[in-house]
Amino acid sequence: QVQLVESGGGLVQAGGSLRLSCAASGRTFSSGDMGWFRQAPGKEREFVASINWSSGSTDYIDSVKGRFTISRDAGKNTVYLQMNSLKPEDTAVYYCNEVQRRRPVLFDWGQGTQVTVSS
Repeated sequence: QVQLVESGGGLVQAGGSLRLSCAASGRTFSSGDMGWFRQAPGKEREFVASINWSSGSTDYIDSVKGRFTISRDAGKNTVYLQMNSLKPEDTAVYYCNEVQRRRPVLFDWGQGTQVTVSS
């Protein structure tokens, strides 16, 4: 059974930076895409970014392009999300999951990591 553990969230002022990590265990990921989703209070969970394990090709939603960078360390089965120039509207719980066409693949989610951006 795959387990996903997100970490790295916190409270930061607008314009600040955070680096999220997602450690996957229970399976070795060598193909397909892994990505980040987020859920703000009162809103549905949305896709944020993804990366292909083998090619490293990436995909981002427009609102984070140029500010967020997704990367992966295949040897550690870990995906990262570097978030710069954070805005209050980035406030959400961030989750990772396998991704297919910007939709989550795995049924079970991790606990997520809270990101709060103050204005």
